[in-house]
Amino acid sequence: MSFSLFYKRPIHSTLYLLLSILFTDKLVRYILFKFHSYFNQHKVNVIEAFFMPFITLFSSLFINISKNRERFELTLYNYYPHLRLPYRTYIYSNIVRFIIQTIFLLFTVNKPKNKSVSIKKHATNYFYDSVSYSLRQLRWYDLKLGRLIRRLFSKNSSRPKKSAFKTMADARIWQNKLIKYIVVALILFLLAIFVTIPFSLEAQAVFISFILLVAYALKRVKGHMATIVMVTLSVTTSSRYLWWRYTETLNWDDPLALTLGAGLLLAETYAWMVLILGFFQTINPLERKPVMLPKNTDLWPTVDIYIPTYNEPLSVVRPTTLAALSIDWPADKLNVYILDDGKRPEFGEFAKQVGAGYLTRPDNNHAKAGNMNSAMRYTNGDYIAIFDCDHVPARSFLQMTMGQFLKDSKVCLVQTPHHFFSADPFERNLNNHSQIPNENMLFYGLIQDGNDMWDATFFCGSCAVLKREALDEIGGFAFETVTEDAHTALRMQRAGYKTAYINIPQAAGLATDSLSAHIGQRIRWARGMAQIFRLDNPLLGKGLNIPQRLCYLNAMLHFLSGIPRIVFLTAPLALIYFNAYIIYAPFLAIFIYVVPTLIQIKATNSRIQGKYRYSFWGEVYESVLAWYILKPTTVALFNPNKGKFNVTEKGGLNDKEHYDWGISKPYLVLLAINLLGMLVGILRLFFGDPTQVGVLLISMGWALYNIIILGAAVAVAAEARQVRHSHRIKANFPAGVRLANGHTLKVKITDYSDNGVGIETDHAHSCRVNDKIELLMSRGNKQFSFTTHVCNTRGNQIGLTIKDLSLEKQRAFIQCTFSRADAWLDWQNNFRHDRPSYSFKEVQKTSLRGFSNLLFHAPRALQPTIQFITNIVVYVNSFTPKRPIVHNNYD
Repeated sequence: MSFSLFYKRPIHSTLYLLLSILFTDKLVRYILFKFHSYFNQHKVNVIEAFFMPFITLFSSLFINISKNRERFELTLYNYYPHLRLPYRTYIYSNIVRFIIQTIFLLFTVNKPKNKSVSIKKHATNYFYDSVSYSLRQLRWYDLKLGRLIRRLFSKNSSRPKKSAFKTMADARIWQNKLIKYIVVALILFLLAIFVTIPFSLEAQAVFISFILLVAYALKRVKGHMATIVMVTLSVTTSSRYLWWRYTETLNWDDPLALTLGAGLLLAETYAWMVLILGFFQTINPLERKPVMLPKNTDLWPTVDIYIPTYNEPLSVVRPTTLAALSIDWPADKLNVYILDDGKRPEFGEFAKQVGAGYLTRPDNNHAKAGNMNSAMRYTNGDYIAIFDCDHVPARSFLQMTMGQFLKDSKVCLVQTPHHFFSADPFERNLNNHSQIPNENMLFYGLIQDGNDMWDATFFCGSCAVLKREALDEIGGFAFETVTEDAHTALRMQRAGYKTAYINIPQAAGLATDSLSAHIGQRIRWARGMAQIFRLDNPLLGKGLNIPQRLCYLNAMLHFLSGIPRIVFLTAPLALIYFNAYIIYAPFLAIFIYVVPTLIQIKATNSRIQGKYRYSFWGEVYESVLAWYILKPTTVALFNPNKGKFNVTEKGGLNDKEHYDWGISKPYLVLLAINLLGMLVGILRLFFGDPTQVGVLLISMGWALYNIIILGAAVAVAAEARQVRHSHRIKANFPAGVRLANGHTLKVKITDYSDNGVGIETDHAHSCRVNDKIELLMSRGNKQFSFTTHVCNTRGNQIGLTIKDLSLEKQRAFIQCTFSRADAWLDWQNNFRHDRPSYSFKEVQKTSLRGFSNLLFHAPRALQPTIQFITNIVVYVNSFTPKRPIVHNNYD
């Protein structure tokens, strides 16, 4: 670059003399020229005008000074993105940003003097090659280890599932109770010795490392035996941890630490019990298959279908009733009844029009249970099928379930999953419907199958068939608790009857409309299970075997999670706020016992629960419910007769987005004290006792994890808009349309609701908005046509509106859509197997969304403060070094 222009400018100043001491005459003239240019032409501050030439000079360390000004500025901004800001916005701060970024670039970027590769690049390549080689070696050893483990388990994996577990359990030797008890006692004795044997920290580290190595080797090994080994390892490590906690980690010299530590230990004991019982329930799910019915329909029993309702609108009850009337079953052996506790004349008129029974009663005593007990006095079917008024049954429901009763006369209940075609509050508010398994999926996808293995299937109040004889024997549906369904199943099992679960969805309904309604429903379930614990404790009394008692115990414990969850969300604050050592052990011991145990448990649960519950989401669900189920369960334990049945509202609308500040208060309080705890912890790290740094870091890490979980819980309280009266259901089955000109086209149904259909055709622009066309669909060998109007077109995607259908046409439309036999069969196919790292990232994203919701929905009075804090955060973040966009373009 030529500097001839600079020499013509006479310079006589103190600044010139000072600069000449540090730089050559040519550079001094260049600096002063640029100084005058920025000061006079760009009208910038004197100080920044002075520093800008130095910025250009320092930039030459990383980029070539190009004669092309635009190219130079582009390259400069790639390395110094801070400088894109307007000059007058951050006049003094830009100097600090430039210095920080320059130091960062000195350690991360090196511009070669020519196009040959620099020494640093050689070193970088060598390091990269070394790391790549090491990773390749690790993958090779991992592959070899995986092959070895798979060979060891191949025999078990290739056999039917029963050969690893069921065959052994059915051996004749176990018919001798004495031998059974001796073997169980021996196993427990050996486990107790192994769990309680003292290890040094070094030995514990070696032991837990071996456990994790085996678990890692088993992660890709298929088969039931590998799962049993993983469970055994988790039981061993968690039991050793709990033994260590009871024997070595309580601070008896500090009353506060002892009290808080004992509370945490009790919460951990609760979690350990739930873990062990959960393994017991789910280690070997039965996966029962339907039983074929006799070809002679004369042998099929009579069935009454109950559809209880109270305050739901007719638009919700109508599809369920029409679908129930269309179930594939001999007409003379099927009766459908609407049980209306709301006593609404329009419901009676509708029932009369469609050919259904309509039953009411003079009072509403005992809520849903009383409603069904009243109906039993007026009906006489051999079996009773029950559907909540929003659950639309598939036409194959009875053919999939009734065979179990004919196969075994002792079967009193066949339950099928509850599937929901609308998003629940978690899915809707977090916008992850069909991406993350919902809260119900673990229970209906896995736990009920596990219960079925032990003949402990729960009645869930809907989508089930019950034997009238068994109901009569126990005095009808149980009404002493607000969970009449589970209590009824318990009574029938006590009476010696068997239960069954078929994990094939045969009905679908509406999920709760809002988070408050969702929590209200869970409060009722929690209160009911606590009432059962007090009034008809499954652990006591006659009629149940030990596995059945354990399954019910786990169900009851699940709804007692309120206090333990709150303990876990506040426990790390004990050390931060009060300097109370709730785990009285050195940093290294805590790390060796806690972290590997949690990793092992997460890995095992991930393997078992798979696509039914993703890692870390269980903590989010529990955190949302913890505060609200704490009070009703505690009250029910002391006064089981207190509390009433609350009806879960369905089919509601939400015309605008809003944040439910009332329902989120508990999460906000817990979040605030954890955030404050992090700030206090940071201060203690810098100004506190240096000997506490290790345990303080553990407490802060735990608090940070709680903040992430609570942030996700906060995100759920931001209610999304719901303005659709009818929910769209994704579909993929063939149909046809007849255009106004008489042409018939093949199409594919992509979605449907009770008042519209979305179709896809290969003939784009075949119709226009408001065109009247005939939609052609089939149900078995029957063909149906429906008059529709085009409401929108998007290429080959066409939206159709269905209006003013007669009752007969409505019934036909329900048969062709909602009640198809295969309508809900793919409900579990949208989900991949759990990956804990991916799940944790999703929870983190959700947590950030929660904080964003708080800022967006904050009260107007707080908006200026929030904006001020946000600006501070953005301003501070602007000083952090930025990675260059372009690294190696030096042309």
